[in-house]
Amino acid sequence: MSPNDDQTFEDVRPRDPGVGPSRGRAFVYVMPCRYEDILKVGFSRDPLDRFRALHARWFEFFDLDTGLLIETDSVADARRLETLLGESVAAHSAPAPLVVPRLAAGHTEWYRGAYAPLAASIESLHVQHGYPIHRPASVWLAHALEQRAAVLYAWSATQLDAIRAFEHGPSHDAVAPLARTLRDTLDAYDALGLPPERWIGEDVRRWYRD
Repeated sequence: MSPNDDQTFEDVRPRDPGVGPSRGRAFVYVMPCRYEDILKVGFSRDPLDRFRALHARWFEFFDLDTGLLIETDSVADARRLETLLGESVAAHSAPAPLVVPRLAAGHTEWYRGAYAPLAASIESLHVQHGYPIHRPASVWLAHALEQRAAVLYAWSATQLDAIRAFEHGPSHDAVAPLARTLRDTLDAYDALGLPPERWIGEDVRRWYRD
């Protein structure tokens, strides 16, 4: 399907999600990189997990304050909108940044110079058909992080225990990735205006701030 075929932004309609694993809320995202005119279009049930998979420092790599999320009622609807948006800016297609891992299936749907037309198309979807738009994406992402904060205390304590256990043993090489994962997670909270000290123990707090 191309933008000139039967379906356009003006006549797209949300479809009945029906039953099965594709039913339930899903999101289409338009997420620009922070320091380069390139962006990613995609869909996910959980944008937070998706951005983490694309880059460990996703909160720095992407410009969350210009990112957009379109909320849909089903994966099928999100997939359809992603295709429609991508085809509308196909001429802007660009290679994925080298830092994006191939294992994350993140090497497609990157576009350069496409933010303005995509934002206009998304506004049309909102006005014409009522799709909820989360803009800026940083607000939705901060809320998603806060919802997960209940497990941060136990998880961070376990992570720090493992770091200390490996520091002077035969598994010393495991320390760096464990420490990086812990720091990246806490930095994400900090970057989105959620001081992680609210949810971590004193040992982790000292390790993090040292």
